[in-house]
This record gives sequence, structure tokens and C-alpha cells, in this order.
Amino acid sequence: MKISKVSLFKVPPRWLFIKIETDEGITGWGEPVVEGRADTVKAAVTELTDYLIGRNPNDIEDIWQTLYRGGFYRGGPILMSAISGIEQALWDIKGKYYNIPVYEMLGGKARQKIKVYSWVGGDRPADVVAAAKEKQDQGFLAVKMNASEEMNYIDSFSKVEAVIERVASIREAVGKDFGIGVDFHGRIHKTMAKTIVKELEPYRPMFIEEPVLPENNEALRDIAMHTTCPIATGERMYTRWGFKQLLQDGYVDIIQPDLSHTGGILEGKKIAAMAEAYDVAIAPHCPLGPMTLASSIHLDASTPNFIIQEQSLGIHYNEGMDILDYIKNPEVFAYENGYVNISEKPGLGIEINEEKVKQAAEVGHDWRNPIWRHEDGSIAEW
Repeated sequence: MKISKVSLFKVPPRWLFIKIETDEGITGWGEPVVEGRADTVKAAVTELTDYLIGRNPNDIEDIWQTLYRGGFYRGGPILMSAISGIEQALWDIKGKYYNIPVYEMLGGKARQKIKVYSWVGGDRPADVVAAAKEKQDQGFLAVKMNASEEMNYIDSFSKVEAVIERVASIREAVGKDFGIGVDFHGRIHKTMAKTIVKELEPYRPMFIEEPVLPENNEALRDIAMHTTCPIATGERMYTRWGFKQLLQDGYVDIIQPDLSHTGGILEGKKIAAMAEAYDVAIAPHCPLGPMTLASSIHLDASTPNFIIQEQSLGIHYNEGMDILDYIKNPEVFAYENGYVNISEKPGLGIEINEEKVKQAAEVGHDWRNPIWRHEDGSIAEW
């Protein structure tokens, strides 16, 4: 079996899909995208295609090593996202070739179902209490929300109070055992983060996410000294080498690699195994489309230190098109009592509606991150 063709589809709301075909008629799908840089990743995948045509798609490790090490410059969001989507599609092909789910090739099931959480509140968190209660009524056991809007290096305590009041109100509405993830989104700098995590502690968040940008991970030491709340990070970190120092430092409790950014499914498995050795849990990042979610679920199913999965159904980014719009078997993402079942279907287990994908690709998208500014006009973190 050999790879014969690679096709790319830029589809709403902000995704890029890859289809890899073989000379035996088996196809695989993946999701190589950086949100807001879809065309850049598309160009990277196109450049890598020369390394793929004619290769046996079952040789996933060697293909990964070739794509990663075949260029002098390595890592980073663009290259690793391109490799990630290709790698997902190769696992999809391999599973279909052997007629088994991907998780069976990763060691088999470590659990029987996958715990998931839902987003509430949007980029600028609003109406979070009603939204959290609605998700609880739908059966979810946890939600995640952005902590705040813009916040400067040193900012007003009113903004701190607004964060605390939102979380406190949710906690009061949903009870003590419901999970509340608080995503700092890298918007909050070290000094304010130390204040906020201390104030949040009485409300027992499930985790605080990206309390600082990953390039400032050394600040996690100071933040960890101010709280017992679990600290999570990792969505903007790539490959096992990118996680190595973070795990060695020992100030993170949950890592959140994104399988469309960090290097794909097997790289996620390697990162998870490293984390397990440091007694750190894994909760993959996934505000993206169906291939990323399916890939994450296969990793989760086979990973002992997995705790909870982000999923994007109904997320604020998905206006107009959502993950179920591109698949023919939406039941694979049917959530019940806060969990999703593990599919027995081969490969990634999702049946892509290719006609719908091609129609959507004719529309395309031009999604960009918002540009936020502080009151004085200087750039703020989004």
C-alpha cells in the first residue's frame, strides 16, 4: 500500500482538513491547522507532500521522523500542526487497513468511557452562571470558562473581583462537586495571576489553565506557591521536547497537549507517558473539529493518566458550522451523563461527509484572532 494523493480543504468555521488517499482505495482524514493561520499551515502541508507520495502509510513513526527531522529547523506551531494533521490521517488509514480502532494500536482501552467538559461564556465571559447550569442540566459534570477580558501587567482589583464573582456564582449554582475550569488564556500576567489564584482557592476550581503564557512557564513556580488549585497548561507547546522542562520543574498538575498542534496522536501518547512518570495528568486541548476530537478520544481511551477531555460542540467559535455537520455518524460524539462512549469503528471511527466538506471548502473562511487593546491603546493578550 502506498500514498497516492493528498488533498486539503479549508472549511468553516476556522478549520483545515486533510485527506490522504492510497493506491488500495483506503483513505484517511486529519486536521492540520493553526487557528487564524490556516493558509500558512496549508502551505506547510503542501511542502511536506513530496515526502509522502509513494510511502507506505503504515510506517507512521518513520514518516513522522522524516517530516520532523528532514528539515534543519524544527518545531513550532506551523510545522508541528502540519505534521499533526498528516499523522492523524495516517492512523486513520492504518486502523482501516487492519480493521481496528486506533486506540487498539496504542495499547488498548485503559477505561470504558471518556469524561468530557463543555465551554461556557465566550471570549468575554458573560452569562456564565445560566450557561453552566444549562450544561449541568444536560448531564455534563464540568465546564470551562475564560477567566477575564483584557488584563494588564498591573490592573485594578475590580477586574480581579469580577473573576472571583463569576466563579463564585457558578459554584453556588452548580454545587460543590461540579467541575469548573478557569482558563486564564495567557491573558493574565504573573503579578495579577498570583493574586487571582489565591482569591479563587475557596471555590475549588477543577483547574486554572494557562495562568501565564508558555514562554513564561518559569513563573509557574511563583504562582504554585500561592495556591493549591491544580495548574494546567500545554495547548501552545509542541512535541515531547517542548514539555520536558515543564515536567522537570514540577509546578504543573495537568498538561493539555493539542493533537492538531503538538505532533499528532503518537506524539501525544509519548508526552502523556512522560507526564505519567512525573505523576501529572493529561486533559487534551480540543476547541477544533471532528478529527482532532476523535484523535483525542483514542489517546484518552488508551492513556492511564487521562482525566477529562475538552470538546467543541456548541463552542462560541463554531457559529454556522459545527463538528457534527461534517460527519455521517454523529452518534460517535453522543454525550451522556458527562461522558462519551469509545467507538469500536476502525481508524478514527468517524465517517466524513466528503460532499459536505467539498461544498464548505468552496466557501472557505478567513478566521483571525481578535486584536485586543488596553485602555491606553497598547496591545493586550487575547
